[in-house]
Amino acid sequence: MPAPIQALADQGLEIHGQFEAPGGLSGFSASVQGQDMAIHLTPDGEHAVVGTLMDSENDLTEAQLDEHVRAPLEAQTWQLLSESHWIQDGDVSAPRVIYTFTDANCPYCHQFWQEARPWVEAGDVQLRHIMVGILAPDSPGKAATILGADDPAATLHKHNRGEEVAASAQPREIEEQVYSNNQLFEELGLHATPTSAFQREAENGVIRIDRIQGLPSDERLIEMMGSEAP
Repeated sequence: MPAPIQALADQGLEIHGQFEAPGGLSGFSASVQGQDMAIHLTPDGEHAVVGTLMDSENDLTEAQLDEHVRAPLEAQTWQLLSESHWIQDGDVSAPRVIYTFTDANCPYCHQFWQEARPWVEAGDVQLRHIMVGILAPDSPGKAATILGADDPAATLHKHNRGEEVAASAQPREIEEQVYSNNQLFEELGLHATPTSAFQREAENGVIRIDRIQGLPSDERLIEMMGSEAP
């Protein structure tokens, strides 16, 4: 890579590829902690500018970022979510899959669980709860207790029905699962629970991923679930 681009990569930016840019510039797509950005290299190859390129009317960067960064990152993110340590909530054959980061101490996670019941119980949606421990000192222990239970799904269900879960020592493997989930949460640049991710089909037919941080509004809940409540 050109020296200025390599310097940015050495500072932690992930460089995804190169794209055409006007004015003799060379464009590079990049991201850090899930945040996409464009880099433009000057014609002499000696300087790089990070930011949006505009002409007199239009943003010339947005479409390039969408094609070269966001779509690939979303596919990668969906794979990472599927490989995380999650608890099944709902019929495994339900056509719509939603991954949601859940902290046992999060009241909004409880509320989201409750609001999702009509779709889950109808067999339309399956939630996959990625258990994290970030909100309180005993959150990691509670997440490990739920993940390490004989029946994690039933334990999470009872917890959301009001049966309190107490943090307890778990095998190292289970504690590492919580740590791994926490790392994924941070790497994706998230800051709120619940954060939920779901797939949607774009106008061009390409499958994209939307994510909602925090408790969704009524409108966004319907969008996430894919239909009105059954």
